[in-house]
Amino acid sequence: MSALAATQPEPIAQSSRPVLSRWGRSLKRIVDVLGAGALLTVAAPLLAVLALRVKLHDDGPAFFRRRVIGPNGEFDAYKLRTMRVDADEILRRDEALRQQFEISFKLNNDPRVTPIGATLRRNSLDELPQLWNVLKGEMSLVGPRMITAAELKRYGSAGWIFQQMRPGLTGYWQVYGKQESGYDRRIEMDLFYARNWSFLFDLKILVRTPWRVLRGSGV
Repeated sequence: MSALAATQPEPIAQSSRPVLSRWGRSLKRIVDVLGAGALLTVAAPLLAVLALRVKLHDDGPAFFRRRVIGPNGEFDAYKLRTMRVDADEILRRDEALRQQFEISFKLNNDPRVTPIGATLRRNSLDELPQLWNVLKGEMSLVGPRMITAAELKRYGSAGWIFQQMRPGLTGYWQVYGKQESGYDRRIEMDLFYARNWSFLFDLKILVRTPWRVLRGSGV
């Protein structure tokens, strides 16, 4: 049965791990370098214009660095800034908002998002700078969701995923899941992807990603 045919990822409690061959890792890395290099070359002018728009909106920094984890430890994942410059302070002051965030590490209708930021998120344009992370070998074009060190404990025995696989610019959950799905469901889908990785699986996710982006549902 193909990975895409399954509708019910395996339970989180199971701990079997995939066998990622050296050939598979090499092939994945070659695709990452060629794909990210080509995309970054084409997107560079657009990225420059978008960065200028973010900067002019409120004179804050154009880029945001999110501290996340990968096989080699923590690193800074780059994004175009989509939130107000005082976003962290807003979260600290609003207890209800903070409690909601701690449940799923995301907020629906996040009040901290700027108007330009909402547009960037809807079309996934805020993630264009992560192509640089892919070229540096910190991320992959396709992989498990990007998470912070604080989120790792939520993965329990499934935390090995981030010891073996780089987080992805897109992935199984982003393309085949639903944005409103619960956190445990997201973990199950990350685990399913890791256990069933193949070059064809990645290719199908990459082909489907533009459709999700064009629909305005992001990745």
